[in-house]
Amino acid sequence: MTRYEFISGLKNALENELNSGAVQEHVNYYNDYINGEIRNGRSEADVIAELGDPWVIAKTIIASEEAGSTNGDEYSYVSSDYESQDNGRNANPNIHVFGLDKWWKKLLLILGIIGIIMIVFSIITGFITLVAPFIVPILIISFVLKRFRKK
Repeated sequence: MTRYEFISGLKNALENELNSGAVQEHVNYYNDYINGEIRNGRSEADVIAELGDPWVIAKTIIASEEAGSTNGDEYSYVSSDYESQDNGRNANPNIHVFGLDKWWKKLLLILGIIGIIMIVFSIITGFITLVAPFIVPILIISFVLKRFRKK
């Protein structure tokens, strides 16, 4: 699993249960943690493997939020020396992923597909309606001429 896959999975799992500010705070924390560990000489794969499944982490975060274990200081992580080592490089890159994790996104996709099908159907029938007054008489005349030529 790559860092992108880990962060995307965490973000998708948290978006269903937390507000966008809280989601971004948690995503930034884990992204900063991974960056710091990489700067300390560890490989990205080792850090991701150590963290484990992002869905399990998300369930833990959601459970702690529901239990009210923030002690009045919502979404705060202890600041580490990773930020001081960063010197402005890669400071909190925001990762935005559009997924079909919410019901309204799925509905919007389905309605969009239906809308595209209706537009294509309307264009085809409009073209046929536009051309029919010319093609029908031509077909009738060609049919009649073929009948008379055979005799």
